[in-house]
Amino acid sequence: MKTLQIKENSWIAKLAAKKLKSDQMAITIGQTIYLYNVSKNYFLSQSKWVKHEQQHIQQFKKYGFFKFLIMYLYESWKKGYYNNKWEIEAREAENK
Repeated sequence: MKTLQIKENSWIAKLAAKKLKSDQMAITIGQTIYLYNVSKNYFLSQSKWVKHEQQHIQQFKKYGFFKFLIMYLYESWKKGYYNNKWEIEAREAENK
């Protein structure tokens, strides 16, 4: 099993932060969490945020990398980021 990777100062997370108008960002692709404007240590100290991103990792594992990526992007295009069912599921995981 591939281990979790966290990458700080990510350009992809910076793009996502700009798109979502956020000062800080974590974005999960596969089993890697990309961070922007937040340290790995700070991110790991935020249990809800970590649980949110871990849920995305589980979604990638469940559906497969490309299938989930396509489903996620389609859902975001169709309903927007906040109403995307994968984001709703990840927000629900924050409190488990």
